Amino acid sequence: MRNQRQGSQESIIERSAATRNRSIHKFVIGMGLIFMLALTGCANDEASIFDSTGSSSETAGSEAKVPWDYKIVEGTVGDLVGSDMTILPDNQLLPNDNNYGTGDKVWLLQFMDADLITDKDNNNQVQLSAWRTIKSFKDEAAAKEDMDKLKISVTTELDLVGVYKTEYNGQTRDFAVVELPSGNRIKQPIDDARYDLFEKKITVEAVIEEVHDFADYDLAYAKFRGWAN
Repeated sequence: MRNQRQGSQESIIERSAATRNRSIHKFVIGMGLIFMLALTGCANDEASIFDSTGSSSETAGSEAKVPWDYKIVEGTVGDLVGSDMTILPDNQLLPNDNNYGTGDKVWLLQFMDADLITDKDNNNQVQLSAWRTIKSFKDEAAAKEDMDKLKISVTTELDLVGVYKTEYNGQTRDFAVVELPSGNRIKQPIDDARYDLFEKKITVEAVIEEVHDFADYDLAYAKFRGWAN
């Protein structure tokens, strides 16, 4: 191989408008530092739905809880229980902050976090949580508008660690290894044409998805989403 969170029902948009106006470029550059702080257990006093822990042993690697994904699901209001409501079909109990009535359709914004374990050789293991609801909406468009502020697609340059080939039963497979802004390395299968192209490069353009913490917008995790060209 070659060397290269359920909080209050305040609007997410109001709480993160100032942050979203920051330069994406600045964010990507700073993401590595943010992630490193998370790994060493450095965080402010505000509670986040994605609390981070770190290992004190370099030989044991590192572990952190990171934001992983968001999705929108449709449900129906069931029973009203005091100031709460159940959501069918799973009878999930949620605060009825929007004065819903039984039988009303609602759209739920749900999140998933992940325990990201990195060993001393920079190999990653991911343990995903169950989906959890953080907010309800009266229409799907409003739910999607908020989610789009938490999952952002960005085209950026990544460091290319290297490319390599493997052979098994007479078949050859090509791979590229890139380093994400967080410092984690991932490998992706590539075809022969891209292998020949990447073999001469030290950086490559790729599409990444920034997944932001619902409670602390500055805490985010970058996920590889494909090659830019």
